[in-house]
Amino acid sequence: MRIKVCGLTRQRDIDACREFGAHWAGFIFHPESKRHIHPERAASLETGDLVRVGVLVRQDPEEALSIMRQCRLDLVQLHGDQDPAFCRRMGPERVIRTFWPQRFEREEDLQRELDRYAPCCDWFLLDAGLSGGGHGKRIEAEWLAGGLCFERPWLLAGGLGPESIGAGLSLRPDGVDLNSGVEAAPGIKDRHAIAQTLSTLQGEIR
Repeated sequence: MRIKVCGLTRQRDIDACREFGAHWAGFIFHPESKRHIHPERAASLETGDLVRVGVLVRQDPEEALSIMRQCRLDLVQLHGDQDPAFCRRMGPERVIRTFWPQRFEREEDLQRELDRYAPCCDWFLLDAGLSGGGHGKRIEAEWLAGGLCFERPWLLAGGLGPESIGAGLSLRPDGVDLNSGVEAAPGIKDRHAIAQTLSTLQGEIR
């Protein structure tokens, strides 16, 4: 079970993530997001042994690769409409590809997209809504717990926090992506919410 905390903007929040047992630290490089962070600022933040993940939405490949180098990113989370060629340019072993199940009317349609991207990414991420993220919504596609075949490990996102994490784990993801559910305000994490959520997760893992 991988635990990612996304939308980080402050050193104290990163320190809390490390203290309570998160694995990945996420930075959002999308100017329209309330949790946007400039690459220069992200590069200055120290994450220790946390895996550094950058969320990219509308960057072209050259800009994306530049951000990866500048911010010492281990992984990129492609949260826009990037195609398989874009993923291959980043390096498939470094790509988390985001999908929004509610975009699809049928399970078969989502399965087709998962299969199309499986050769060019390392992880899938399934988020709520129809686009974007960090809006506090939860995934409502009931068939998500059904017959989908995941050729890659996958992260669950969408409004996960102290009260909702248990229901999220019933979907049996390989990891979770925490953001709005552990915040006091956009980009400002709540230390107690992080501690409580990660404690629940660690209890489930054991």
